Amino acid sequence: MSKHNQKIGGWGEEIAAVYLQEKGYQLVDRNVRTPYGEIDLIVRRDEITVFVEVKTRTSARYGYPEESINARKQEHMFAAAEYYSQEKALEHWQIDAVSVEGKPSGVKPKITHFEDVL
Repeated sequence: MSKHNQKIGGWGEEIAAVYLQEKGYQLVDRNVRTPYGEIDLIVRRDEITVFVEVKTRTSARYGYPEESINARKQEHMFAAAEYYSQEKALEHWQIDAVSVEGKPSGVKPKITHFEDVL
């Protein structure tokens, strides 16, 4: 991944974290590595732990950010969340996706939150 893409991805994760906190979620962790892949954000709301995949694009020119979550990525997301939940003995969890479209120096980004995607 290029440094530009890493910068945009990190920016998108920060935007998503702030957005979710404003919606009442408590940030638990970021960029958690598991044998099955990385979990971008882990948040909690009430008694539910939410594993969040964040996808960021600077424009919809090549499609919306969420369109890049293909079947293989979904399998990795589920396996990583299941691994983490077993390690931490979590009973109630779900996987969400947050789509961020915009640029760090641009206008307010477009944020779309997809709940319980898997």
